[in-house]
Amino acid sequence: MADLILNVPTGEISLVAATAKTILMAKAPANQRLKLKGLEIFGKGISPTDVPMKVELCIITTDGGTATTITPTANDNEMAETAQGTYKSNYSVEPTTYGAAIRTWEVHPQTGLVVYFPMHDEPKLKGGTIFGLRMTAAAAQTISANLIVEE
Repeated sequence: MADLILNVPTGEISLVAATAKTILMAKAPANQRLKLKGLEIFGKGISPTDVPMKVELCIITTDGGTATTITPTANDNEMAETAQGTYKSNYSVEPTTYGAAIRTWEVHPQTGLVVYFPMHDEPKLKGGTIFGLRMTAAAAQTISANLIVEE
């Protein structure tokens, strides 16, 4: 890793009631590791009685889905290096195969989740491996998210 810290934003995404949706994906470049430094998720819920949304950080074993490609931005705009990983959001066709969940959270739609992983304890991906951030809401919701990764 070369200390290239990247922000990978989704923009607003609509969740359909009771349907798991991959909102964000990060694929490590071939022969290069990717480190997940943190993630941020925010809802636009308006009802205090809404059921919390399930958020899963998972390994995707086979992508095969349809999504929007994201161009990440460097945290330090003085760094001229180009991101080598692949980043996608807002899947309209879900990835083919999910592996085990690395972490799971429950987040109320009126609030958010901000997680920065402790130094030396960040989830890491070996080259070519894929992280997926998947959400399920009991009712239709609008959310936005941001991954912070290091290449």
